[in-house]
Amino acid sequence: MTPVELSRTVLRAVRRAVDEGELRVTVPERAVVTAPGPGGRGDYATNIALQLARPAGQPPLRVAEILRPYLIDTAAISDVFVTGPGFLNISLQGTASLALVDEILRRGKRYGYVEGERGAADPGALLHLHAPHEVRALVVMDATARILRSQGASVRTVCESRPDPEWADILGVRVEALGISEAPAFAVRPAPAPANPLPLGRDAARWALLHPAAHDRPRITDEHLVQREGNPHFRVRYAYARTRALSRNAADLGFIAEPGPTLDGAPPFGAPLLAALADHPRILAAAADHRAPDRLARHLVTVADAVLAFVPTVLPVGEEKPSAAHRARLALAEAAGAVLAGGLSLLGIDAPDHL
Repeated sequence: MTPVELSRTVLRAVRRAVDEGELRVTVPERAVVTAPGPGGRGDYATNIALQLARPAGQPPLRVAEILRPYLIDTAAISDVFVTGPGFLNISLQGTASLALVDEILRRGKRYGYVEGERGAADPGALLHLHAPHEVRALVVMDATARILRSQGASVRTVCESRPDPEWADILGVRVEALGISEAPAFAVRPAPAPANPLPLGRDAARWALLHPAAHDRPRITDEHLVQREGNPHFRVRYAYARTRALSRNAADLGFIAEPGPTLDGAPPFGAPLLAALADHPRILAAAADHRAPDRLARHLVTVADAVLAFVPTVLPVGEEKPSAAHRARLALAEAAGAVLAGGLSLLGIDAPDHL
């Protein structure tokens, strides 16, 4: 069961509770499913009980206890625990990781995208983004538009005046209109760049401008070009390159990726990576909702760190022969590579096969 499928399962549980008269609420359009937080258990968690408590006129813990049996009654769910003020923590049957990896490999860099306009708050409406004539604002607007479009939104980008030619040539910034937007627009006004980012080149400059939160002042220094793991920009791209190298090395050893149980013989590194990949659709949705590409950038760092911890478990060691576990771990690594490549693409940054 994938996070999207689990979200639908949670909504079906709410609908069943409403039909049985145990809850008097309007079934929401969406249930947020994430990796469990501190003190959580299982594979996923949802705050749906907290979300419904006020309209239901009942405490969150009571709403959670009402929903729990309807969730446990689902074949793919092995158990459900209620933690904290009313979080539902869900454990899936052993095929969960296989389904997640299979979905990512099938969708590739578009994993986490919302097809069509299903993700738009107002399907068919055109969302206007407006930025001043400032390099960071334009790069943030460009990345925000990419992320919004990945979630099914129709977007038009507007700059108050024509961007400098080198911003387009080097940073890949494009706008669709100039002047003041005639329609209501979301104003993209991050803290401005304190220095010219162009000498860093496209990838490092865009990372330097996008990784900090909008209210934080970006650091425009050569540190973004340093090829060591202390540099998050390098670490994300390096992690992707390592996943590509694993596929080449596996081919040399005569085996290919095949989704399956991944954690046998590879604890504890597989679980954090699976959790980070499962969280990717939620991160994309949140980055779109909050017009915050920095959320995606920081998530890619989390994925990269989990990849780099997992990499040593993928290939056979010494006289060891390739097994089903190795093929499954390679599939997980390739899925992680797809998420990194897709996320970097939304930020307008290249994902190199070799680094």
